[in-house]
Amino acid sequence: MSVAFAGNSTTGSSREAGPLRVMIVDDSVVIRGLISRWIGAEHDMEVAASLRTGLEAVNQIERINPDVAVLDIEMPELDGLSALPQLLAKKRDLVIIMASTLTRRNAEISFKALSLGAADYIPKPESTREASAADIFHHDLIQKIRHLGARLRRRPTVASPPLAPASPAPVARGPVARPAAPAPAPTVHAPSSGALVTRPFSTQAPKALLIGSSTGGPQALMTLVAELGPVIDRVPVLITQHMPPTFTTILAEHLARASRKPAAEAVDGEPVKPGRIYLAPGGKHMRVVRSGADTAIALDDGPAVNFCKPAVDPLFTSAIDIWHGGILSVILTGMGSDGMRGGKDIVAAGGSVIAQDEASSVVWGMPGAAANAGICAAILPLNQIGTRVNRLFAGDRS
Repeated sequence: MSVAFAGNSTTGSSREAGPLRVMIVDDSVVIRGLISRWIGAEHDMEVAASLRTGLEAVNQIERINPDVAVLDIEMPELDGLSALPQLLAKKRDLVIIMASTLTRRNAEISFKALSLGAADYIPKPESTREASAADIFHHDLIQKIRHLGARLRRRPTVASPPLAPASPAPVARGPVARPAAPAPAPTVHAPSSGALVTRPFSTQAPKALLIGSSTGGPQALMTLVAELGPVIDRVPVLITQHMPPTFTTILAEHLARASRKPAAEAVDGEPVKPGRIYLAPGGKHMRVVRSGADTAIALDDGPAVNFCKPAVDPLFTSAIDIWHGGILSVILTGMGSDGMRGGKDIVAAGGSVIAQDEASSVVWGMPGAAANAGICAAILPLNQIGTRVNRLFAGDRS
């Protein structure tokens, strides 16, 4: 049957459309049962197999031939991290989503799995009896299966680079009226998915760099921040990556290693200064606010925005009150449309937006929403974004 996947532009198909075949690998019978029921209720996916160990998955992968595998980390006989490369060796295009409880050890393993070829990760609730935790797990898992599986319905994408190796890191509010910026005449950018309208970069010198990302974001962020040393020295860099607590702690450590600059989860009330990377902590929205003559971090535990906490839009929108049109924002790979509304506000205030292109994105949801809204000054492959950002901060706004 024909299947439409929301949040992605799927202009071509490399295989027959049909229900995504999902293999569930988890030693918990409760988790296997939950996930099986959730998948069975979706029209565009089906349970291909429900297995207890990684060894069973490796031995049966060729017979089952799944599109997506939900792979637990802690299992008897063969754990998820050990099974991962063996599964990919037997089926190179298998989409693997790592599942784990929210501990630092499991978060570290999940990051390692991303470097070994896993497509994404998802934290499992410690207890499925907590309705809210189970609902979030349900929503996020189905969305990840659907959107990551959509890659099988289009031409192959560029593989994401590995995360930085684990070595010691160096020492390292509400809407307000804003002046409207004149709308420049648009130009046309033509990526693989068709012509998209772009606009010139702002003529204002950027005073801050804001980055938003989600699915595929950790790998993309590693690539980008490694190229931004001169920018980080001059202005603050603020990042919102859709991630739970503990995971953001570890991501900040990876960012510090990749950039060789101080990077940490933001702390409520701390001053915002050049030379540092501020990462929104999992479970909190990050904004910037005035603190006397300075700028400070403001964290809040309000409701999810765009189904996410932290979300990109609160950061983008709050920054306008601080830097007005002196903002350069970058929207990287991710599901949904978070960042698009905040990006519109930034452009209206006189700032600029860059979006990652479809071919280099794991999921072209967030950057695609911004690109299709016509708010971007550039739509670029991941490996070109760092160069363009450096040029913009050096004064070249062509």
